[in-house]
Amino acid sequence: MILSETIVALASASGAGAVALIRVSGPQAIDLVADVFQPVKNKDLRKQKTHTLHLGFIKDDEKIIDQVLVSLFKGNNSYTGEPTVEISCHGSTFIQQQIIQLLLRKGCRMATAGEFTMRSFLNGKMDLSQAEAVADLIASDNEASHQIAMQQMRGGFSNEIAKLREELLNFASLIELELDFSEEDVEFADRTAFRDLVNRIQFVLKRLIDSFAVGNVIKNGIPVAIVGEPNVGKSTLLNALLNEERAIVSDIAGTTRDTIEDELVIDGIGFRFIDTAGIRETKDVVESIGIQKTFEKIEQSQVILYLFESLKFKVQSSEYIIEIEKIKNQFPLKPLVVVINKIDLLSETEILNIKKQLETLNVKLETISAKNKEGIDTLKKQLISFVNTGALRNNETIVTNTRHYDSLIKALEEIQKVQYGLDTNISADLMAIDIRQALYYFGEITGQVTNDELLGNIFANFCIGK
Repeated sequence: MILSETIVALASASGAGAVALIRVSGPQAIDLVADVFQPVKNKDLRKQKTHTLHLGFIKDDEKIIDQVLVSLFKGNNSYTGEPTVEISCHGSTFIQQQIIQLLLRKGCRMATAGEFTMRSFLNGKMDLSQAEAVADLIASDNEASHQIAMQQMRGGFSNEIAKLREELLNFASLIELELDFSEEDVEFADRTAFRDLVNRIQFVLKRLIDSFAVGNVIKNGIPVAIVGEPNVGKSTLLNALLNEERAIVSDIAGTTRDTIEDELVIDGIGFRFIDTAGIRETKDVVESIGIQKTFEKIEQSQVILYLFESLKFKVQSSEYIIEIEKIKNQFPLKPLVVVINKIDLLSETEILNIKKQLETLNVKLETISAKNKEGIDTLKKQLISFVNTGALRNNETIVTNTRHYDSLIKALEEIQKVQYGLDTNISADLMAIDIRQALYYFGEITGQVTNDELLGNIFANFCIGK
């Protein structure tokens, strides 16, 4: 990427629409657009104030391509931190391509994926973690992931990291100063205050690292496997949760022979429900493959809903208990919710007896009638309880990026080495090495320490035009 070049790309969604947005950014952006833009009031675009709108026509010599609205951003007063022009044209794909091709012929270069945001980072408009939040914001498909991305893009995460890095850097400078006066055996860094800082940094790093478990599932959605014997109402439950006829329902056992997935947002958190083939002994080759996939989906899920029919439990309770224990023992770290279906066919006393038999399993119990949509809201509340939404309500910083998580882990390891050095009174020169490494990993998060390969990997995942 060359910052001296002027780039162009479609900034709105590809395809036809009412309006499309074409972004031009770089040193020659205003001049290049001015050459093909004819304002309705014959104004010179180069002489207009920044942050102004201008109506006119895009012309290829004497041929009018479209009537457009041009937004002008001069100097560094733009998203990219360089002169930028945004052209709002009619959404015809033909018009979009005609304008872009005209600008390419005039001297623009087609922007690469994420190049506008990369220029914003390189020009100091945002740090690297904020730039990554832009991609997360575009990809957010529920309230929780949107809230986290907005908080990070506003600098909540990077400000917290930058503050810690600055305090650590101040102490690092004093430690380095001690090395210059090593022969005099003096201490410039107050070891008591330094110990307090190291303890505080460890506390913050551990909190941020722990938040990744919540942040990752909020960002990517929480996969929930619905499992159980054939024909106990798994597909009916999926339809009730989604409030639509998504899965095929019939009285024939084994109707669902493959996994069916769909997504639902509950209280701003995305859940991905997986309706699996029933678990049972079978000689049907196709159904056997489906059952094998069921266990694969349980492995990939983070929550398991084990569903059984209330009437069948009365006659084969021991078999169900063995099956539940088998799943619980095979996946001990996954939350397991045992769901009793078709409770509309039982009395209150019969339901209480079933619950009593299952109490020894130490699992969450829910009673529903999937067909009548009874108990579905309570089940949804149980699912949302597995997610720590308190951090969202308190607007705490939540880590969702794997790269950030990795750097935080490494920074914590180095800080723990510094802690050990303080406890054992190691020499300042050895302690300085660990402090430098911790500062390096802090800098990796915000982009104060970076390289072309890292930037390429990050921005390659952006869409073109952003």
